[in-house]
Amino acid sequence: MIKTVSMLRSISRIHIFVFFAFLLLLLGGVYIYLGYDVSTLSLCQPCKEGSEPDVKDIMTKVMDDIVGPRDCEEKGSWKIGDLTMQYGVKYAQPSTQQGRTDVNSVTNWNVPLVWEGTFDPVVIDAIYKKMDPRIAVVVFAVGKYTRFLEAFLQTGEKYFMVGFRVTYYIFTDHKEEVPKIDLAEGRKISLVDIPSATRWQDVVLGRMKWATITIDKQIRNEADYLFMMDVDSVFYNRFGAESLSQLTGVLHRLFYKNYDRDQFTYERRNLSRAYIPFGEGDYYYTAAVWGGYLEDMYKLVKYCYMQSEEDAKNNIEAVWQEESHLNKYFLYNKPTKVLSPEYLWSDYDQVQPDIKVVRISQLVKDYAEVRPNGGQ
Repeated sequence: MIKTVSMLRSISRIHIFVFFAFLLLLLGGVYIYLGYDVSTLSLCQPCKEGSEPDVKDIMTKVMDDIVGPRDCEEKGSWKIGDLTMQYGVKYAQPSTQQGRTDVNSVTNWNVPLVWEGTFDPVVIDAIYKKMDPRIAVVVFAVGKYTRFLEAFLQTGEKYFMVGFRVTYYIFTDHKEEVPKIDLAEGRKISLVDIPSATRWQDVVLGRMKWATITIDKQIRNEADYLFMMDVDSVFYNRFGAESLSQLTGVLHRLFYKNYDRDQFTYERRNLSRAYIPFGEGDYYYTAAVWGGYLEDMYKLVKYCYMQSEEDAKNNIEAVWQEESHLNKYFLYNKPTKVLSPEYLWSDYDQVQPDIKVVRISQLVKDYAEVRPNGGQ
C-alpha cells in the first residue's frame, strides 16, 4: 500500500513537470508564430545588437563612450508626469477647427513646434505648477559680459517661469560685478567661479566644459530641468512651462523659413565631429537657448564638450563651436519639443509677421568692444 502511494506521488510529479514543459513549448511556439525573434524573449528588452552599423548606431556608441551605457530603464531622474490639473480651473474651450494656419505647429517626427496661439497658458500653468519642477538656468558672464546680467535677471524675474522654482547659475570671472537683484520666493542665484578667456571662441567652448563639471558636481542635486541661455539677452514676454520637455530645441531666427537645408551653416568639413553632409538636416537650431531634463541635458552638454575636445586633437574647431555639435546631436537624436524663434529673437532684426510675440531677444551690442579678441 505504501509502495503504491509512493508510486502515485512520483507519477503525479512527473505529470506536473511534463505539463509545464509542454505549456512552455506551446507558449514559445505561439511567440515565434507571431513573428517575434527568440532573442527578444527576455524580461528586459536587450539593446539592439547585430544590425548593420549606421549613423544612429555610431552616435549611440559615441554617447556610450561619453556617458556610459544605458540601462533598460533609467531610474531616479525627474520626468514630466501625468498631465493632471486641479478642479475648477476656468479656461477657453479648445477648438479642433481654429488655430494658427500661417505656420506649422508639429514636426515631421510628430512633436510640438510651439508658437503663440498653439497653447493655453492657463492650462499649461495649472498642469506644470502642480508638478513643481526645480528649474536651472545656466548663463556665462565672462569679462565685459557681466554688464548684461542686470537686465537679464530683472526681466527674467518678470517673464521667465513665473511662479516656478528657479535657480540662476551664473558662471563668471568677476563675481564682484554680479548685481543684487530682488528675487521672488523660491528663486535664487548661485555663482560659479571660472577663469577668464582671451578669445570669445574659448568662452563659447569653455561653456560646455564648465557646465559639464558643475552639472555633475552640483546642479544635478539641485534641479530637475536645465536651460542653457546667453546672458546678452532680455525677456520681453512670457517664457513659460510650454517650453518644458525631455529635450527642447529653438529654431534659429535666420534660418526658420525660406532656406533649404543645404544653406544651413552646419559644419561641412568632414574632419570635424560636427560634420553634417549636404542633403541632410531638419532645422537649424540656436545654441543661445536650449533645455531639457537635467540628465538629458548633462548627456548633451557633455557630448558637445567631448566632441569639441576630439576636434581639438585633430586641429580643427567646428564652424560655430558648440552650436555645430548641438545641431549634429539634434539631427540624430530628435528633440521632443521645438520652440519657434519667438523663444530667441534678436533686436538687430525686424520682427516678422508670423512672430506674434517676442519672448526673449538678443541685445544690440558692439562685439568689438565686449569680446576679448575684438569680435574676431
